[in-house]
Amino acid sequence: MTSLLKPSAADAPPESARSGSSVVLGAALLGFFLISLDALIVTVALPDIGRSVGGGMSGLQWVVDGYTLMFAALMLSAGALSDRIGARQAYGGGLILFAVASAACGFAPGLGVLVAARLVQGAAAAVMMPASLALVRQGFPDQAKRARAIAVWTVGGAVAVAAGPVLGGALTASVGWRWIFFVNLPAGLLALALLSRVPASPRLPARLDAVGQVTAVVTMGAFTYGVIEGGAKGFGTPLVVASLLVAVVSAVAFLAAQARGAHPMLPLPLFRSRVVAVSLVVGFMLNAAYYGGVFIFSLYLQQERGQSALTAGLMFIPMTALVAVVNLASARLAARFGPRVPMVAGQLVGTAGLLSLLTVSAHTNVWVVAALMVPVGLGGALTVPALTAMLLDAVPADRAGTAGAVLNTGRQVGGAIAVAVFGALLAGSDTFLTGMRWSMLLAAAGLILTASATLTLPRNGHQSSEA
Repeated sequence: MTSLLKPSAADAPPESARSGSSVVLGAALLGFFLISLDALIVTVALPDIGRSVGGGMSGLQWVVDGYTLMFAALMLSAGALSDRIGARQAYGGGLILFAVASAACGFAPGLGVLVAARLVQGAAAAVMMPASLALVRQGFPDQAKRARAIAVWTVGGAVAVAAGPVLGGALTASVGWRWIFFVNLPAGLLALALLSRVPASPRLPARLDAVGQVTAVVTMGAFTYGVIEGGAKGFGTPLVVASLLVAVVSAVAFLAAQARGAHPMLPLPLFRSRVVAVSLVVGFMLNAAYYGGVFIFSLYLQQERGQSALTAGLMFIPMTALVAVVNLASARLAARFGPRVPMVAGQLVGTAGLLSLLTVSAHTNVWVVAALMVPVGLGGALTVPALTAMLLDAVPADRAGTAGAVLNTGRQVGGAIAVAVFGALLAGSDTFLTGMRWSMLLAAAGLILTASATLTLPRNGHQSSEA
């Protein structure tokens, strides 16, 4: 996959693209906002969705994971597709598909159609994500201006993550859960209007790893199905056992294709660097804790405590309100002490938050619950900027785009698997609180392990990959 961050002659845009750089940034930022928003806006609406279209716990898990699964599984190949057909063209196609899928979600008459539309949404998001960043690069050839533009671009995702549960709760409570999908349409149309003023992007040589892509989708899909249905029907049922076996066989085939393929979507030599390997598992675990926590406590607040969707959404504001401030603090700590310090500190803060949530009962004041969730969000905000910087410093410049895609894929996989596993624990436990506590304990144990692995890294993170 051609790196999105690698300089090339094709990076130099025509003069019209330079003059319209703010239009490029606006279009890219709107798309990134929508991609990030739809990963979380649905969580607070899950109880209402369940009452409307049915499906039980496993159905609700698929509403969340259908999106995240396809987003993660297709992201690595989507970068090559963006290069091959041009960033503007890929982004426009992804935006149209995303809007159509959003409308299908909103009009879905039943659970099957809703989940299918969420799968298409996730596929569209996977195409949009690398293309939006490539558009920013195209519109800002100057390195300093590009760095500022990327910082603004990331704000779109940060705002969406913070607003997702609140907006989802407000829309569900006021006009119904279907509007959490319809709200994508005006934003998508505005992004398309801005994109129409952006010149066509150059097409770059890029080869798609068809075998790797198919086996990646089968592996993740079969594993997620096995875990979700195992929680609902039992892990000894023939279909669940078969799906998990398919996941194992497909995973072996995927690794073989990556090891032997001429143009692998996941270059295995990257993992010769301990920094890359540890960064990937840390990113996986951080998203597992965050997305899994939002999934669990959205259900807890509404199903166990009888709160409205709006109130449940408001409960997540304390957890997300300080994320931007902590992101800046992470960068300053990394500059002064090296990235390992904020990374370890963030994971320990997150662990403390997860362990404190073990004390939550059926009678705990809901604002106390909201306060106890704060360290989980702040721990990730403290870790991720330093983690990303360490990863990019550890790989050659021509692998920076691939390394970034691998990290984002790992994080999305972490979120998808957490929803599957935590939902299985809820379904398999005698009470909701028992399943919730086992989920928090599992997440805390994972962060303790990844924090320990982080301590093995060089203090300044300067361990180059031999890729």
